[in-house]
Amino acid sequence: MEASKTSAAQTLENNLTNLVKRNSELENQMAKLIQICQQVEVNTAMHEAKLVEECDELVEIIRQRKQVIAVKIKESKVMKLRKLAQQIANCRQCLERSSALITQAEQSLKENDHARFLQTARNVAERVAMATASSQVLIPDINLNEAFDNFALDFSREKKILEGLDYLTAPTPPSIRDELCTASHDTITVHWTSEDEFSVTSYELQYTIYTGQTNFISLYNSADSWMIVPNIKQNHYTVHGLQSGTRYIFFVKAINQAGSRNSEPARLKTNSQPFKLDPKTAHKKLRLSNDCLTMEKDESSLKKSHTPERFSSTGSYGAAGNVFIDSGCHYWEVLLGASTWYAIGVAYKSAPKNEWSGKNSSSWVFSRCNNNFMVRHDGKEMLVEASLQLRRLGVLLDYDNNSLSFHDAMNSQHIHSFEVSFLLPVVPSFMIWNKSVMILSGLPVPDFVDGLASDLQEQQQQQMGLCRQESPYLTGLKSCH
Repeated sequence: MEASKTSAAQTLENNLTNLVKRNSELENQMAKLIQICQQVEVNTAMHEAKLVEECDELVEIIRQRKQVIAVKIKESKVMKLRKLAQQIANCRQCLERSSALITQAEQSLKENDHARFLQTARNVAERVAMATASSQVLIPDINLNEAFDNFALDFSREKKILEGLDYLTAPTPPSIRDELCTASHDTITVHWTSEDEFSVTSYELQYTIYTGQTNFISLYNSADSWMIVPNIKQNHYTVHGLQSGTRYIFFVKAINQAGSRNSEPARLKTNSQPFKLDPKTAHKKLRLSNDCLTMEKDESSLKKSHTPERFSSTGSYGAAGNVFIDSGCHYWEVLLGASTWYAIGVAYKSAPKNEWSGKNSSSWVFSRCNNNFMVRHDGKEMLVEASLQLRRLGVLLDYDNNSLSFHDAMNSQHIHSFEVSFLLPVVPSFMIWNKSVMILSGLPVPDFVDGLASDLQEQQQQQMGLCRQESPYLTGLKSCH
Protein backbone atom coordinates (compact mmCIF):
# COMPACT_ATOMS: atom_id res chain seq x y z
CA MET A 1 0.00 0.00 0.00
CA GLU A 2 2.80 2.35 0.97
CA ALA A 3 4.68 1.48 -2.25
CA SER A 4 1.64 2.27 -4.36
CA LYS A 5 1.27 5.62 -2.63
CA THR A 6 4.92 6.42 -3.18
CA SER A 7 4.65 5.52 -6.87
CA ALA A 8 1.53 7.65 -7.32
CA ALA A 9 3.20 10.55 -5.54
CA GLN A 10 6.25 10.22 -7.79
CA THR A 11 4.05 10.19 -10.88
CA LEU A 12 2.15 13.24 -9.67
CA GLU A 13 5.39 15.04 -8.89
CA ASN A 14 6.75 14.29 -12.37
CA ASN A 15 3.54 15.49 -14.00
CA LEU A 16 3.62 18.63 -11.87
CA THR A 17 7.22 19.29 -12.89
CA ASN A 18 6.31 18.87 -16.55
CA LEU A 19 3.32 21.16 -16.10
CA VAL A 20 5.43 23.82 -14.41
CA LYS A 21 7.96 23.54 -17.22
CA ARG A 22 5.18 23.80 -19.78
CA ASN A 23 3.73 26.85 -18.02
CA SER A 24 7.15 28.48 -18.04
CA GLU A 25 7.44 27.86 -21.78
CA LEU A 26 3.95 29.30 -22.31
CA GLU A 27 4.86 32.37 -20.28
CA ASN A 28 7.97 32.90 -22.38
CA GLN A 29 5.97 32.44 -25.55
CA MET A 30 3.30 34.86 -24.31
CA ALA A 31 5.99 37.41 -23.44
CA LYS A 32 7.37 37.12 -26.96
CA LEU A 33 3.88 37.50 -28.45
CA ILE A 34 3.22 40.59 -26.32
CA GLN A 35 6.56 42.00 -27.43
CA ILE A 36 5.63 41.33 -31.06
CA CYS A 37 2.24 43.02 -30.54
CA GLN A 38 3.96 46.06 -29.09
CA GLN A 39 6.34 46.12 -32.01
CA VAL A 40 3.39 45.87 -34.42
CA GLU A 41 1.81 48.89 -32.71
CA VAL A 42 5.04 50.85 -32.98
CA ASN A 43 5.60 49.87 -36.60
CA THR A 44 1.99 50.64 -37.51
CA ALA A 45 2.21 54.11 -35.94
CA MET A 46 5.48 54.71 -37.74
CA HIS A 47 4.04 53.64 -41.10
CA GLU A 48 0.88 55.72 -40.56
CA ALA A 49 2.97 58.79 -39.78
CA LYS A 50 5.13 58.08 -42.83
CA LEU A 51 1.99 57.71 -44.98
CA VAL A 52 0.68 61.10 -43.84
CA GLU A 53 4.09 62.67 -44.42
CA GLU A 54 4.45 61.21 -47.92
CA CYS A 55 0.87 62.14 -48.91
CA ASP A 56 1.34 65.69 -47.58
CA GLU A 57 4.47 65.97 -49.68
CA LEU A 58 2.55 64.79 -52.74
CA VAL A 59 -0.23 67.32 -52.07
CA GLU A 60 2.37 70.06 -51.66
CA ILE A 61 4.04 69.07 -54.94
CA ILE A 62 0.65 69.14 -56.71
CA ARG A 63 -0.10 72.57 -55.15
CA GLN A 64 3.22 73.97 -56.31
CA ARG A 65 2.83 72.55 -59.81
CA LYS A 66 -0.71 73.96 -59.95
CA GLN A 67 0.64 77.45 -59.18
CA VAL A 68 3.41 77.11 -61.78
CA ILE A 69 1.02 75.95 -64.50
CA ALA A 70 -1.56 78.65 -63.58
CA VAL A 71 1.13 81.32 -63.91
CA LYS A 72 2.10 79.95 -67.33
CA ILE A 73 -1.55 80.07 -68.47
CA LYS A 74 -1.95 83.68 -67.26
CA GLU A 75 1.32 84.75 -68.90
CA SER A 76 0.24 83.20 -72.19
CA LYS A 77 -3.14 84.91 -71.89
CA VAL A 78 -1.51 88.33 -71.36
CA MET A 79 0.86 87.78 -74.31
CA LYS A 80 -1.88 86.69 -76.65
CA LEU A 81 -4.28 89.51 -75.62
CA ARG A 82 -1.51 92.10 -76.01
CA LYS A 83 -0.80 90.87 -79.52
CA LEU A 84 -4.51 90.82 -80.40
CA ALA A 85 -4.99 94.36 -79.00
CA GLN A 86 -2.18 95.63 -81.22
CA GLN A 87 -3.77 93.98 -84.23
CA ILE A 88 -7.16 95.47 -83.35
CA ALA A 89 -5.59 98.95 -83.17
CA ASN A 90 -3.90 98.43 -86.53
CA CYS A 91 -7.18 97.27 -88.06
CA ARG A 92 -8.98 100.32 -86.65
CA GLN A 93 -6.41 102.71 -88.17
CA CYS A 94 -6.59 100.94 -91.50
CA LEU A 95 -10.37 100.99 -91.41
CA GLU A 96 -10.39 104.75 -90.80
CA ARG A 97 -7.98 105.33 -93.69
CA SER A 98 -10.03 103.09 -95.96
CA SER A 99 -13.28 104.88 -95.08
CA ALA A 100 -11.70 108.25 -95.88
CA LEU A 101 -10.37 106.89 -99.18
CA ILE A 102 -13.79 105.50 -100.09
CA THR A 103 -15.36 108.92 -99.44
CA GLN A 104 -12.74 110.64 -101.62
CA ALA A 105 -13.26 108.11 -104.41
CA GLU A 106 -16.99 108.62 -104.34
CA GLN A 107 -16.52 112.39 -104.60
CA SER A 108 -14.12 111.98 -107.52
CA LEU A 109 -16.72 110.00 -109.40
CA LYS A 110 -19.06 113.01 -109.18
CA GLU A 111 -16.51 115.32 -110.86
CA ASN A 112 -17.84 116.61 -114.24
CA ASP A 113 -14.63 118.22 -115.47
CA HIS A 114 -12.93 115.56 -117.58
CA ALA A 115 -9.32 116.74 -117.08
CA ARG A 116 -9.70 117.27 -113.34
CA PHE A 117 -11.42 113.82 -113.05
CA LEU A 118 -8.51 112.06 -114.74
CA GLN A 119 -5.98 113.75 -112.46
CA THR A 120 -8.00 112.97 -109.31
CA ALA A 121 -8.93 109.42 -110.37
CA ARG A 122 -5.24 108.42 -111.03
CA ASN A 123 -4.24 109.58 -107.55
CA VAL A 124 -7.19 107.84 -105.91
CA ALA A 125 -6.54 104.60 -107.82
CA GLU A 126 -2.91 104.48 -106.58
CA ARG A 127 -4.01 105.04 -102.97
CA VAL A 128 -6.71 102.30 -103.27
CA ALA A 129 -4.14 99.81 -104.61
CA MET A 130 -1.76 100.59 -101.73
CA ALA A 131 -4.55 100.26 -99.17
CA THR A 132 -5.61 96.90 -100.63
CA ALA A 133 -2.06 95.52 -100.37
CA SER A 134 -1.52 96.75 -96.83
CA SER A 135 -4.81 95.21 -95.66
CA GLN A 136 -3.41 91.72 -96.29
CA VAL A 137 -0.92 92.23 -93.45
CA LEU A 138 -3.71 92.75 -90.98
CA ILE A 139 -4.99 89.13 -91.06
CA PRO A 140 -4.82 87.90 -87.38
CA ASP A 141 -1.88 85.52 -86.72
CA ILE A 142 -3.72 83.90 -83.77
CA ASN A 143 -6.55 81.45 -84.34
CA LEU A 144 -8.90 81.98 -81.44
CA ASN A 145 -10.07 78.37 -81.60
CA GLU A 146 -6.50 77.17 -81.08
CA ALA A 147 -5.30 79.84 -78.71
CA PHE A 148 -4.69 77.39 -75.82
CA ASP A 149 -4.03 74.08 -77.56
CA ASN A 150 -0.42 74.23 -76.39
CA PHE A 151 -1.69 74.06 -72.81
CA ALA A 152 -3.49 70.73 -73.03
CA LEU A 153 -3.90 69.54 -69.43
CA ASP A 154 -3.58 65.76 -69.64
CA PHE A 155 -2.70 64.23 -66.25
CA SER A 156 -3.93 60.71 -67.04
CA ARG A 157 -0.46 59.21 -66.57
CA GLU A 158 0.02 60.96 -63.24
CA LYS A 159 -3.46 59.92 -62.11
CA LYS A 160 -2.64 56.31 -62.96
CA ILE A 161 0.53 56.51 -60.90
CA LEU A 162 -1.34 58.04 -57.97
CA GLU A 163 -4.02 55.37 -58.19
CA GLY A 164 -1.27 52.75 -57.95
CA LEU A 165 0.15 54.14 -54.72
CA ASP A 166 0.78 51.28 -52.31
CA TYR A 167 3.39 49.79 -50.03
CA LEU A 168 6.70 49.19 -51.81
CA THR A 169 7.65 45.54 -51.44
CA ALA A 170 10.89 43.74 -52.16
CA PRO A 171 11.15 42.66 -55.82
CA THR A 172 10.17 39.18 -56.88
CA PRO A 173 13.22 36.93 -57.31
CA PRO A 174 14.87 37.38 -60.72
CA SER A 175 15.35 34.37 -62.98
CA ILE A 176 18.69 33.51 -64.60
CA ARG A 177 18.18 32.63 -68.30
CA ASP A 178 20.60 29.74 -68.80
CA GLU A 179 19.81 29.53 -72.51
CA LEU A 180 20.97 33.14 -73.03
CA CYS A 181 24.16 32.90 -70.97
CA THR A 182 27.42 32.62 -72.89
CA ALA A 183 31.00 31.76 -71.98
CA SER A 184 34.58 31.84 -73.21
CA HIS A 185 37.59 30.24 -71.58
CA ASP A 186 37.87 33.07 -69.02
CA THR A 187 34.52 34.92 -69.10
CA ILE A 188 30.86 34.17 -68.45
CA THR A 189 28.04 36.50 -69.47
CA VAL A 190 25.00 36.04 -67.24
CA HIS A 191 21.51 37.07 -68.42
CA TRP A 192 18.43 37.29 -66.21
CA THR A 193 14.86 38.61 -66.20
CA SER A 194 12.70 40.18 -63.50
CA GLU A 195 8.94 40.57 -63.33
CA ASP A 196 9.41 43.73 -61.22
CA GLU A 197 11.94 45.36 -63.51
CA PHE A 198 10.56 48.88 -62.99
CA SER A 199 10.64 48.62 -59.19
CA VAL A 200 14.20 47.29 -59.08
CA THR A 201 16.80 49.89 -58.09
CA SER A 202 19.81 47.70 -58.92
CA TYR A 203 21.02 44.11 -59.18
CA GLU A 204 23.85 42.33 -57.43
CA LEU A 205 25.65 39.37 -58.97
CA GLN A 206 27.29 36.81 -56.69
CA TYR A 207 29.38 33.85 -57.82
CA THR A 208 31.83 31.25 -56.60
CA ILE A 209 33.51 28.10 -57.88
CA TYR A 210 31.17 25.10 -57.70
CA THR A 211 32.69 22.39 -55.54
CA GLY A 212 29.94 19.80 -55.99
CA GLN A 213 28.13 20.86 -52.82
CA THR A 214 24.40 20.31 -53.28
CA ASN A 215 23.30 22.22 -50.17
CA PHE A 216 23.12 25.65 -51.78
CA ILE A 217 21.86 27.33 -48.59
CA SER A 218 24.93 26.18 -46.72
CA LEU A 219 27.12 27.14 -49.67
CA TYR A 220 25.50 30.58 -49.89
CA ASN A 221 26.06 31.23 -46.18
CA SER A 222 29.80 30.64 -46.56
CA ALA A 223 30.29 34.26 -47.56
CA ASP A 224 34.09 34.17 -47.61
CA SER A 225 34.21 32.28 -50.90
CA TRP A 226 31.78 34.52 -52.83
CA MET A 227 32.67 37.28 -55.24
CA ILE A 228 30.13 40.13 -55.38
CA VAL A 229 29.44 42.60 -58.20
CA PRO A 230 27.15 45.38 -56.83
CA ASN A 231 25.06 48.13 -58.39
CA ILE A 232 24.32 46.55 -61.79
CA LYS A 233 21.72 48.53 -63.73
CA GLN A 234 21.20 46.17 -66.71
CA ASN A 235 19.79 42.64 -66.74
CA HIS A 236 23.08 41.12 -67.88
CA TYR A 237 26.71 41.20 -66.82
CA THR A 238 30.01 39.74 -68.06
CA VAL A 239 32.42 38.41 -65.45
CA HIS A 240 36.08 38.44 -66.53
CA GLY A 241 39.20 36.73 -65.24
CA LEU A 242 37.62 33.33 -64.49
CA GLN A 243 39.43 30.01 -64.48
CA SER A 244 39.12 28.08 -67.72
CA GLY A 245 37.18 24.82 -67.77
CA THR A 246 35.64 25.58 -64.37
CA ARG A 247 32.05 25.39 -63.18
CA TYR A 248 30.67 28.31 -61.17
CA ILE A 249 27.54 28.94 -59.11
CA PHE A 250 25.75 32.25 -59.79
CA PHE A 251 23.03 34.10 -57.85
CA VAL A 252 21.38 37.36 -58.91
CA LYS A 253 19.89 39.61 -56.23
CA ALA A 254 17.21 42.19 -57.15
CA ILE A 255 17.26 45.21 -54.83
CA ASN A 256 15.01 48.18 -54.04
CA GLN A 257 14.30 50.36 -50.98
CA ALA A 258 12.04 47.70 -49.44
CA GLY A 259 14.55 44.85 -49.53
CA SER A 260 16.07 42.26 -51.85
CA ARG A 261 15.47 38.73 -53.13
CA ASN A 262 17.78 36.16 -54.72
CA SER A 263 17.31 34.12 -57.85
CA GLU A 264 17.59 30.37 -57.90
CA PRO A 265 21.22 29.28 -58.30
CA ALA A 266 22.56 28.65 -61.79
CA ARG A 267 25.57 26.48 -62.60
CA LEU A 268 27.54 27.91 -65.52
CA LYS A 269 30.89 26.79 -66.86
CA THR A 270 33.76 28.48 -68.65
CA ASN A 271 35.01 26.88 -71.86
CA SER A 272 38.16 24.81 -72.03
CA GLN A 273 41.56 26.42 -72.24
CA PRO A 274 42.35 27.14 -75.92
CA PHE A 275 45.73 26.06 -77.18
CA LYS A 276 47.75 25.35 -80.34
CA LEU A 277 50.55 23.02 -81.24
CA ASP A 278 53.90 24.23 -79.94
CA PRO A 279 56.42 24.40 -82.83
CA LYS A 280 59.31 24.14 -80.37
CA THR A 281 58.17 20.61 -79.43
CA ALA A 282 57.35 19.28 -82.93
CA HIS A 283 59.47 16.41 -84.28
CA LYS A 284 61.66 17.35 -87.25
CA LYS A 285 59.65 14.97 -89.46
CA LEU A 286 56.40 16.80 -88.72
CA ARG A 287 55.10 19.83 -90.56
CA LEU A 288 52.78 22.23 -88.71
CA SER A 289 50.30 24.50 -90.45
CA ASN A 290 50.72 28.27 -90.20
CA ASP A 291 47.99 28.47 -87.54
CA CYS A 292 49.66 25.60 -85.60
CA LEU A 293 46.41 23.61 -85.51
CA THR A 294 47.32 20.86 -87.98
CA MET A 295 50.29 18.47 -87.91
CA GLU A 296 51.33 16.24 -90.82
CA LYS A 297 53.91 13.50 -91.17
CA ASP A 298 56.42 14.77 -93.72
CA GLU A 299 59.72 13.00 -94.39
CA SER A 300 60.90 15.96 -96.45
CA SER A 301 60.18 18.50 -93.75
CA LEU A 302 62.80 21.21 -93.25
CA LYS A 303 65.49 20.52 -90.71
CA LYS A 304 64.71 21.92 -87.26
CA SER A 305 67.18 22.81 -84.57
CA HIS A 306 67.36 20.48 -81.61
CA THR A 307 65.84 21.70 -78.33
CA PRO A 308 65.19 19.85 -75.07
CA GLU A 309 61.45 20.28 -75.59
CA ARG A 310 61.42 18.70 -79.07
CA PHE A 311 60.36 15.11 -79.75
CA SER A 312 63.59 13.75 -81.10
CA SER A 313 64.04 10.01 -81.56
CA THR A 314 63.20 8.00 -84.64
CA GLY A 315 59.56 6.97 -84.49
CA SER A 316 58.51 9.54 -81.87
CA TYR A 317 56.71 11.81 -84.32
CA GLY A 318 55.06 13.99 -81.72
CA ALA A 319 54.16 17.54 -80.78
CA ALA A 320 52.72 19.04 -77.60
CA GLY A 321 50.17 21.75 -76.98
CA ASN A 322 51.41 25.19 -75.93
CA VAL A 323 49.58 25.16 -72.59
CA PHE A 324 50.06 23.50 -69.22
CA ILE A 325 46.87 22.59 -67.37
CA ASP A 326 46.75 22.29 -63.59
CA SER A 327 43.06 22.79 -62.80
CA GLY A 328 39.56 22.73 -64.25
CA CYS A 329 37.74 20.55 -66.75
CA HIS A 330 38.89 20.86 -70.36
CA TYR A 331 37.66 19.38 -73.62
CA TRP A 332 39.23 19.34 -77.06
CA GLU A 333 38.72 17.36 -80.24
CA VAL A 334 41.09 15.92 -82.80
CA LEU A 335 40.03 15.58 -86.42
CA LEU A 336 41.73 12.36 -87.45
CA GLY A 337 41.02 12.43 -91.16
CA ALA A 338 42.48 9.36 -92.90
CA SER A 339 45.20 8.73 -90.31
CA THR A 340 45.28 5.15 -89.02
CA TRP A 341 48.28 5.40 -86.76
CA TYR A 342 48.33 7.94 -83.96
CA ALA A 343 48.53 8.40 -80.19
CA ILE A 344 46.67 11.22 -78.44
CA GLY A 345 46.50 12.12 -74.76
CA VAL A 346 48.28 14.15 -72.08
CA ALA A 347 51.71 14.10 -70.46
CA TYR A 348 53.76 15.78 -67.77
CA LYS A 349 56.38 18.27 -68.95
CA SER A 350 59.01 15.83 -67.73
CA ALA A 351 57.75 12.99 -69.98
CA PRO A 352 60.58 11.63 -72.21
CA LYS A 353 60.62 13.02 -75.73
CA ASN A 354 62.62 10.12 -77.19
CA GLU A 355 59.95 7.43 -76.90
CA TRP A 356 56.29 6.85 -77.62
CA SER A 357 53.75 8.61 -75.44
CA GLY A 358 52.29 6.13 -72.98
CA LYS A 359 55.49 4.12 -72.76
CA ASN A 360 56.32 5.87 -69.47
CA SER A 361 54.60 6.75 -66.20
CA SER A 362 54.33 10.43 -67.19
CA SER A 363 51.91 10.09 -70.13
CA TRP A 364 48.47 8.65 -70.89
CA VAL A 365 47.21 8.14 -74.46
CA PHE A 366 44.54 6.65 -76.67
CA SER A 367 46.16 5.08 -79.72
CA ARG A 368 45.28 3.49 -83.02
CA CYS A 369 47.51 1.18 -85.03
CA ASN A 370 45.78 0.12 -88.24
CA ASN A 371 42.64 -1.73 -87.06
CA ASN A 372 43.59 -1.94 -83.37
CA PHE A 373 42.58 0.64 -80.78
CA MET A 374 44.21 0.72 -77.37
CA VAL A 375 44.99 2.91 -74.37
CA ARG A 376 48.53 3.06 -73.08
CA HIS A 377 50.24 4.19 -69.85
CA ASP A 378 53.50 3.28 -68.15
CA GLY A 379 54.39 0.86 -70.93
CA LYS A 380 51.16 -1.12 -70.56
CA GLU A 381 48.53 -1.35 -73.29
CA MET A 382 44.86 -2.36 -73.18
CA LEU A 383 42.68 -3.00 -76.20
CA VAL A 384 39.48 -0.95 -76.36
CA GLU A 385 36.54 -0.96 -78.72
CA ALA A 386 36.13 1.88 -81.20
CA SER A 387 34.72 2.30 -84.67
CA LEU A 388 37.05 1.94 -87.65
CA GLN A 389 35.22 5.01 -88.96
CA LEU A 390 36.36 7.10 -85.98
CA ARG A 391 37.07 10.51 -87.46
CA ARG A 392 36.67 12.90 -84.52
CA LEU A 393 38.17 12.04 -81.15
CA GLY A 394 36.97 13.97 -78.09
CA VAL A 395 39.35 14.30 -75.14
CA LEU A 396 38.02 15.32 -71.71
CA LEU A 397 40.60 16.21 -69.06
CA ASP A 398 38.94 16.71 -65.68
CA TYR A 399 42.05 17.64 -63.73
CA ASP A 400 40.24 18.45 -60.48
CA ASN A 401 38.43 15.08 -60.46
CA ASN A 402 41.47 13.05 -61.57
CA SER A 403 39.99 11.83 -64.84
CA LEU A 404 41.06 11.62 -68.48
CA SER A 405 38.48 10.21 -70.92
CA PHE A 406 38.23 9.67 -74.66
CA HIS A 407 35.07 9.83 -76.78
CA ASP A 408 33.81 9.24 -80.28
CA ALA A 409 32.57 12.80 -80.74
CA MET A 410 30.59 12.15 -83.93
CA ASN A 411 28.60 9.25 -82.46
CA SER A 412 28.46 10.61 -78.88
CA GLN A 413 30.05 7.46 -77.46
CA HIS A 414 32.44 6.98 -74.57
CA ILE A 415 35.55 4.93 -75.37
CA HIS A 416 37.69 4.81 -72.25
CA SER A 417 38.59 6.69 -69.07
CA PHE A 418 41.78 6.83 -67.04
CA GLU A 419 41.57 7.57 -63.35
CA VAL A 420 44.73 9.53 -62.59
CA SER A 421 45.87 11.33 -59.45
CA PHE A 422 47.66 14.12 -61.25
CA LEU A 423 50.69 15.42 -59.36
CA LEU A 424 51.94 18.01 -61.86
CA PRO A 425 50.54 20.20 -64.65
CA VAL A 426 49.92 18.29 -67.88
CA VAL A 427 50.19 19.24 -71.53
CA PRO A 428 48.11 17.87 -74.45
CA SER A 429 50.21 15.39 -76.43
CA PHE A 430 49.89 14.26 -80.05
CA MET A 431 51.74 11.64 -82.13
CA ILE A 432 51.13 10.47 -85.70
CA TRP A 433 52.85 8.00 -87.99
CA ASN A 434 50.86 8.66 -91.15
CA LYS A 435 48.65 11.35 -92.73
CA SER A 436 47.67 14.36 -90.62
CA VAL A 437 45.44 15.43 -87.71
CA MET A 438 43.88 18.75 -86.71
CA ILE A 439 43.03 19.98 -83.21
CA LEU A 440 39.99 21.98 -82.10
CA SER A 441 40.47 23.49 -78.64
CA GLY A 442 38.70 25.90 -76.30
CA LEU A 443 35.42 24.02 -76.75
CA PRO A 444 32.53 23.74 -74.30
CA VAL A 445 32.03 20.26 -72.90
CA PRO A 446 29.30 18.55 -75.00
CA ASP A 447 26.13 17.49 -73.20
CA PHE A 448 26.69 13.80 -73.86
CA VAL A 449 30.13 14.01 -72.24
CA ASP A 450 28.98 16.14 -69.31
CA GLY A 451 26.05 13.83 -68.63
CA LEU A 452 28.27 10.76 -68.56
CA ALA A 453 30.59 12.11 -65.87
CA SER A 454 29.06 10.33 -62.90
CA ASP A 455 28.51 7.11 -64.88
CA LEU A 456 32.13 7.12 -66.01
CA GLN A 457 33.38 7.44 -62.46
CA GLU A 458 31.35 4.40 -61.46
CA GLN A 459 32.61 2.43 -64.48
CA GLN A 460 36.17 3.38 -63.66
CA GLN A 461 35.77 2.07 -60.13
CA GLN A 462 34.48 -1.23 -61.52
CA GLN A 463 37.42 -1.41 -63.94
CA MET A 464 39.84 -0.81 -61.10
CA GLY A 465 38.22 -3.68 -59.22
CA LEU A 466 38.81 -5.95 -62.22
CA CYS A 467 42.39 -4.79 -62.48
CA ARG A 468 43.09 -5.92 -58.97
CA GLN A 469 42.04 -9.46 -59.95
CA GLU A 470 43.62 -9.63 -63.42
CA SER A 471 45.32 -6.83 -65.30
CA PRO A 472 43.54 -5.96 -68.57
CA TYR A 473 46.74 -4.52 -70.06
CA LEU A 474 48.61 -6.41 -72.77
CA THR A 475 52.33 -6.72 -73.08
CA GLY A 476 52.12 -4.94 -76.44
CA LEU A 477 51.06 -5.47 -80.02
CA LYS A 478 54.04 -6.43 -82.18
CA SER A 479 52.35 -5.13 -85.31
CA CYS A 480 52.57 -1.60 -83.89
CA HIS A 481 56.27 -1.71 -83.03
